[in-house]
Amino acid sequence: MSLLPSRFIYVCLHFLVLYFQLQESQQSSADFRFYIENHTRNPDDLSRKQVRIYQLYSRTTGKHVQILGKKVNANGDDGGKYALLVVETETFGSHIRIKGKESEHYICMNEKGKIVGRPDGRKQECVFVEEFLENNYTALVSAKYKGWYLGFNRKGRPKKGSRTTQRQQEVHFMKRQPKGRQDPLEEFLFTTVTKRTRRARRLKPNSKRN
Repeated sequence: MSLLPSRFIYVCLHFLVLYFQLQESQQSSADFRFYIENHTRNPDDLSRKQVRIYQLYSRTTGKHVQILGKKVNANGDDGGKYALLVVETETFGSHIRIKGKESEHYICMNEKGKIVGRPDGRKQECVFVEEFLENNYTALVSAKYKGWYLGFNRKGRPKKGSRTTQRQQEVHFMKRQPKGRQDPLEEFLFTTVTKRTRRARRLKPNSKRN
């Protein structure tokens, strides 16, 4: 009978330890979620940004998005100076700002859903969220006006955000490097030399001769 109290105390202590461990893990996970949400919704200058330069190929026009200043259209030629876009990506999430390298204006969407170019891209109206589609295209939805997409009609003119949906071809884009320029990331895709790659390189000339 004397063993029962000691076993009871041991079980109680064991459950107390598990309880405190569970509380600590929940607190740490909650703090991490708060940190992620805070940096995603309220990015600041202290957040690390990734900056890349590429073109946005429009599925409807067969040309590229270009920023001429206050005017934005999808009639840019491949390699055109106004079609080169500086895309700033926030550290957390897929929130981006798109600036013309030549015009130094940002693509923004106002409260009426109109696409305009502005010299200051710090407002939420100039932030878009990337949505990667199954057909290998990318859609850009406004971070401020939910469900309103960046889109252009067949003539290359901007569509109002309120008249767009993700399924429309007018909002489908593809990231492309300018003509004659290679993506710096692609240069390192096949640089690893192994015994298999050396053997494949030796066999290539022989296979052509046969």
